[in-house]
Amino acid sequence: MNKNNNWLGQSYNFEKIQTCIKKINEVFGQQFSDSKSIREQHTHTMTIHKSELPDGVLFVETKDDIAKAVKICNEYGCPIIPFAVGSSFEGHLNAPFGGLSIDVNNMNQILEVHHEDLTVVVQPGVTREDLNTHLRDTGLFFPIDPGSNASLGGMTSTRASGTNAVRYGTMKDNVISIEAVMPNGEIIKTSNRAKKSSAGYDLTRLMIGSEGTLGIMTEITVKLHGIPEKIAGGRVSFPTVKEAADAVIMTIQSGIPVARIELLDKNQVKSCNNYSKLGLPEEPMLLVEFHGSESSVKEQSELFGEIALDNNGKDYIWTADNEERNKLWKARHDAYWANMSYRPGTEMYATDVCVPISKLSQCIVETIEDLENNNIVGPLAGHAGDGNFHVSVMIDINNKEEVSKLDPFLDRLSKRAIRMEGTCTGEHGIGQGKRKYMYKELGNTVDLMKDIKKAFDPNLIMNPGKLFL
Repeated sequence: MNKNNNWLGQSYNFEKIQTCIKKINEVFGQQFSDSKSIREQHTHTMTIHKSELPDGVLFVETKDDIAKAVKICNEYGCPIIPFAVGSSFEGHLNAPFGGLSIDVNNMNQILEVHHEDLTVVVQPGVTREDLNTHLRDTGLFFPIDPGSNASLGGMTSTRASGTNAVRYGTMKDNVISIEAVMPNGEIIKTSNRAKKSSAGYDLTRLMIGSEGTLGIMTEITVKLHGIPEKIAGGRVSFPTVKEAADAVIMTIQSGIPVARIELLDKNQVKSCNNYSKLGLPEEPMLLVEFHGSESSVKEQSELFGEIALDNNGKDYIWTADNEERNKLWKARHDAYWANMSYRPGTEMYATDVCVPISKLSQCIVETIEDLENNNIVGPLAGHAGDGNFHVSVMIDINNKEEVSKLDPFLDRLSKRAIRMEGTCTGEHGIGQGKRKYMYKELGNTVDLMKDIKKAFDPNLIMNPGKLFL
């Protein structure tokens, strides 16, 4: 439990929370668990954030289960923490005031595929890989790819993006409608399936990125895209990370419709080599992918090759062979696990920032200089096409000197991005980890966000302790 037991002026009554948990147990029976091991699993954040356990876990199967549970929790002022795959990085799943974790993994049905409209309606527990497996014979696919096999509910809640964002956008560009249980237990729908609407407030966009603080999503309607006729991928190495970043900037500014363009610094390349048994040159590298017709893909690949050459790129290789292309991207998607084993005996803190594309090179160069000057090990990789990059800081938690370097580095990184008119997080979200930067980035807009939170959720039961200090 949080020692202050207070958030945004709201005090949480421990006795009432325990009474609520007993009530949930009585109502739901075998769907509920207060086992310590189960509760521990439902705070897993894949980072070194300290776990804060809920008092119980409810495995829901229907929207009515959620509505019933939320009504009970609202009556007793019991905190609720939504849970799906558990791939969060910033402490979104922690329960600083105790309460109930609501696990939606059993709500994993693909409800409706509307081929003609290029849309699909899914429950929140459906993962992106499950969805694309289901769609594989339709000629359609869902393009948002954050790397992990995240759930659509979690991806919507954190406004996820990933490797394809430069061409296909982020979740905010691909979610059409949301059905959700609100803090009073009422079920609402934010819009119909039309791809645009001028009817009232855009509650869909308000729910996207709300990190479970406004409600629990029960159905999500997302856009689909046609599988391209041709997909080609490539890689190219550079003498310095600045030249690699400059090549990204020139590619975007030249209007080449690249589908993916990922930047890896030399430490990230080494990490991927070690883990995925690759023989890539251990220098800064760009991984690229082009979608389109055979002729357009060939033209895009050649134009990119010229830009890479102008920035001292070397050993540019591109291929339309699926096996070779998938091998490269598998290594990129395994970067998290590669980094976990890159420096044995350490733990990883993964963080990200995003800046305007014109500032990308400067921000990356300054960040790598910061790492080197302070003897911090932190492989860097980024969805460079939209100005977003990640640093995986490897810390020996038994070494006080190393531990003492972590927070100051994270602070400098976030403030550096904000100074460059960027954001402290491009896709990981705020959660608990980046709450302290909200005012620096957005000023008194944060006060308006708090007012919205309190209007939607007057008892402050939905994922308290997240987004705001």
